[in-house]
Amino acid sequence: MIVTLDDFIREYTKIKDMGWIKTHRSGSTGIGKTLEDLLGIPENNLDQPDFGEYELKSCRINSQSMLTMFTRAPQPARANTYLREKYGYSSSVYDNDEKVLHSTLSADKFTPIAGTGNMLRVKCEPDGIYIESQDTVENVFWSRDVLRKCFEKKYKNKFVYAKALSKGEGSNEEFHFIEAYEVSDFDYDAFISLLEAGKIYVDLRIGQYHDGKNNGKTHDHGTGFRIREADQPLLFKKQNKIV
Repeated sequence: MIVTLDDFIREYTKIKDMGWIKTHRSGSTGIGKTLEDLLGIPENNLDQPDFGEYELKSCRINSQSMLTMFTRAPQPARANTYLREKYGYSSSVYDNDEKVLHSTLSADKFTPIAGTGNMLRVKCEPDGIYIESQDTVENVFWSRDVLRKCFEKKYKNKFVYAKALSKGEGSNEEFHFIEAYEVSDFDYDAFISLLEAGKIYVDLRIGQYHDGKNNGKTHDHGTGFRIREADQPLLFKKQNKIV
């Protein structure tokens, strides 16, 4: 069992020397599961460090896979219902004409919304992050203070990031863990810069209830702020290569 950072460095160096290792689980979470098993860290979803004072993260080098940093509905109240009714579209998934709105937005370009003729993007303003159409900046936003608190809550621990080469896919994927970094001090300014550069995405996941007393009403599946797996370490001020 590893407890200290020195423990991790010792055991991770052994894993690095093993070369290619077959995944212990198929899919995007396979890399994390494989590394945890090799290090003897039990899998858990608790909001606490994985070992000592560190939370362990792993990523595939040059991966295009996306990670959800956190979910947060926009302000003000009923903002999701407003967006769904104005910019949404009917879906064959439901047996009514009520709209849904599923789209991944960025700040560097407008995203067409499912053949509706509408386009949306994220717009960074001094007081917050807004949703903008091709016609107007909507009064739908996340204040900077709210976003900062979300990130400080999510990234309150120190982190170790393990990076691996990967080949194959599914249950036949293999990893070669080659380096690791100690990272800390979430950098809110870096977050805003990455958002403005189109490297952080906002996933609108606004659906509707399809039965019961709320049938047809807005169902917020969690508006997610997402980043590419390989870019996540850029959110921190301190990055120290340890292996």
